[in-house]
Amino acid sequence: MLYGLPATLQGLISTFLWASSPSKPSISPITFQLRHRHAITNDSRVIFSNYEPSASFAGEGTEFTIPVQTTTIPRPESHAAFMAARSNYQRDVTPALNWVDWEVPTPDVTKRSTLLQMAKMAFNAYAPDNSSASDWYDISDGWRSDPHGWGPEDDGLRGHIFVSTDNSTVVISIKGTSAGWLVGGGGPTVAKDKKNDNLLFSCCCARVGPTWSTVCGCYDGNYRCDADCVEDAMKDEGLFYPIGLNLYNNVSYLYPNANIWLTGHSLGGGLTALIGATFGAPVVAFEAPAERMASQRLHLPPPPTINHVTHVYNTADPIPMGTCTGVTSSCAIGGFALETRCHNGQVILYDTVQKLGWSVNIGNHGIKVVTDKILSDTADWKIEFNGPNDEEKGLLSVLNWGWGRRKPEEPEGDDKDGEKERYREVPLARPAIEVEGTDGVCTDCFNWEFGNFKNRSSSASRRCP
Repeated sequence: MLYGLPATLQGLISTFLWASSPSKPSISPITFQLRHRHAITNDSRVIFSNYEPSASFAGEGTEFTIPVQTTTIPRPESHAAFMAARSNYQRDVTPALNWVDWEVPTPDVTKRSTLLQMAKMAFNAYAPDNSSASDWYDISDGWRSDPHGWGPEDDGLRGHIFVSTDNSTVVISIKGTSAGWLVGGGGPTVAKDKKNDNLLFSCCCARVGPTWSTVCGCYDGNYRCDADCVEDAMKDEGLFYPIGLNLYNNVSYLYPNANIWLTGHSLGGGLTALIGATFGAPVVAFEAPAERMASQRLHLPPPPTINHVTHVYNTADPIPMGTCTGVTSSCAIGGFALETRCHNGQVILYDTVQKLGWSVNIGNHGIKVVTDKILSDTADWKIEFNGPNDEEKGLLSVLNWGWGRRKPEEPEGDDKDGEKERYREVPLARPAIEVEGTDGVCTDCFNWEFGNFKNRSSSASRRCP
């Protein structure tokens, strides 16, 4: 294939193909065990219950091993300074806040096994244990977990807490929306799940059409939305975001010397991304609705970089793509206004439409679709050729190297590591603005006008009853 090219180009391309990437310091994987369930009582208290596996299913779905890398994460000089910046928020003004770089062990999101194990944690968060789940992934590599909020009448935030065997790292997993059309079942949390979805990820309080019951009274007619009103509505202490902050603080109190990671699917993924942005904690979120607008409405000061928040989703899922909109969409039919399309952080995008021929539908939103059809050992997704600078472009794209290139047999001798480095197991993580934006701009709710239209005298009048 190279022989028709000038000798100079042949040499240049050969150099790209055979040059090995800079080696990274090796960090041992971390083994986690399910240790606690976490939940919220109906009066918004965070509660924990220790996970005590019975002899009948000890180890099944309760242990995971995660590959690790070191990441630089900017964190505010103090949490008090961060909260003060939130309180002194002014629209379109970046708050003055000193950020300090921390070198933190984080999930190695370049590894398929990392994403698979984190996705299994996110999936298992939908049930208290494997005795009550129709499916329960065996994670069996050393994480202890404790579930929370699983009483028959509990209707709030739920999930698990996985703890490494040496107590150095904790993973908080948060359950997503328990709606039948999303995950195959309902439950007592459905109403609150829907309220949080519709407030966090809609343009204006879930005002989709004149027949909809909105989650706050901020609509002002003719696609106008009172921005101050929506921001006030986001301060409700009964919503999942402030409860998630309380959960994080409780976990940090239980494990004061541990690094804390977060994962979740759908609503759970959006919440973990917001919590991770608040505390500078590593996040791996799956198929989450876009949370950038919610972070702005919550007045979260933007850090210099936010690549510690990683969104993983596929192009056949209309929810993270921001295309499950309009009164005739599957989301609207289910009563959900999931209208945002711009994420924070970085994105690992699986182009299942172009590369696997999937059709776009809500059935591709489930976390089990991700684990079984994209990330598992038997999935159809192929490893990808790693072009120069981790990108496939220019001549390499023209010459059809990349997707579909067959990986050769494992080389022998000293070339083995170099050969493996030329392939990547998962799509390249890229800044969300590059994946979702055009010319560096990503716009949510472009057909809406936001301003101070209602001019209400009290914040209470801006909230729904």
